[in-house]
Amino acid sequence: MSMLSEFREFALKGNVVDLAVGVVIGAAFGTIVSSLVDDLIMPLIGAATGGLDFSNYFIGLSPEVTATTLAAAKEQGAVFAYGSFITAVLKFIIVAWALFMVIKGMNQMKRKEEAKPAPVAETPADVKLLTEIRDLLKK
Repeated sequence: MSMLSEFREFALKGNVVDLAVGVVIGAAFGTIVSSLVDDLIMPLIGAATGGLDFSNYFIGLSPEVTATTLAAAKEQGAVFAYGSFITAVLKFIIVAWALFMVIKGMNQMKRKEEAKPAPVAETPADVKLLTEIRDLLKK
């Protein structure tokens, strides 16, 4: 078997294709979560706390850093951007919660499906006939 055909067989296996689809959907989900945190949640937290904005929380690590925004401070020198870390942790918690809710819903649906009684199989006509004959002979 040639290396190319072996690679093609590997790449086209169901698990590899499923994984690729999962990675693409995961990346898209990550973009949605980033927007959710950056554009919706953090502004609400800022409004509720009187203008608190985690994204600009940093400590300059050199005397040259005098800027008041993180972007400008990074241009001046090294910074300890702990506000960005807080935002990343919030994003992680939101993703973890969303995945938890999805898995919880799937497990509930699975339990409901398992709890359903198995359908009773229809008794074949020849078995019914033999049962009737047996019952008549017993009388």
